[in-house]
Amino acid sequence: MIKLLILGAAGEMGKLISKLALEDEEIEIVAACDVTSTGQELGKIVACEDPNKIKIRGIPLLDKIIKETNPDVAVDFSLAEGTERNIPICLENKVRCVIGTTGLSENFTESLEKLVKEYKTSVVYSSNMATGVNILFKMASILTSYLPEWDIEIIEAHHHRKRDSPSGTAITIGKEIAETLGVDFNEVVKFGRDHGPNKREIGAKKEIGIHAIRAGDIVGDHTIIFAGPGERIELKHQAHSRNSFASGSIIAIKFLAKAKEAKIYSTREVLGL
Repeated sequence: MIKLLILGAAGEMGKLISKLALEDEEIEIVAACDVTSTGQELGKIVACEDPNKIKIRGIPLLDKIIKETNPDVAVDFSLAEGTERNIPICLENKVRCVIGTTGLSENFTESLEKLVKEYKTSVVYSSNMATGVNILFKMASILTSYLPEWDIEIIEAHHHRKRDSPSGTAITIGKEIAETLGVDFNEVVKFGRDHGPNKREIGAKKEIGIHAIRAGDIVGDHTIIFAGPGERIELKHQAHSRNSFASGSIIAIKFLAKAKEAKIYSTREVLGL
């Protein structure tokens, strides 16, 4: 059995992952933490039977909770500020971590690699855990290699509650394209376009456009446009529900529990892509 700690257990993603984990015969939830719903039974919150009757505990007790429950893996889909505070505590305690939180700072992502090496543990870190999205990353790279002179634009749409913009998934797509082209992503990326004269630099080697839409309850759409003379190709992924992210997280948890190398794994590595 994989002993699992869930961070952000009362959030939308936390509840979905909790339900799948409670229904999985290979996983035992040993602790669940959040800043809200403390004292409530996790099973009742997610409407699923929990033989251990795990109660949600406060995040400030995280270090103590880890020492009491000795989890193998922690999964975190909370807010960026919470993840940046809590993941180092997990790694210091030799707990492997699946991180799906977006909007993390560059300082944290840079320090994450140092922490993994220092404490000789493993992490799965991805802007998107869905299987289809990670295949989209791969296909974007392949198409880019055939169309290096074409214009490439990325459009993403999410619900109006999403805090970070553009999405971590859109940025990952942009970085994948830039790497394939052998250019610096930060030098060629253009986040939206201002009103008025704003001519595009022709070709993705000079400019990769990323545009964000926030409206209603859109779960997550990502479209990549490859436009050349007289024709274009569009790659599109649409998430119909957050279940695709939760299912991918369960796959990542099981992968990480068996991983032998102390490193940061991507979801593409988890899926063998």
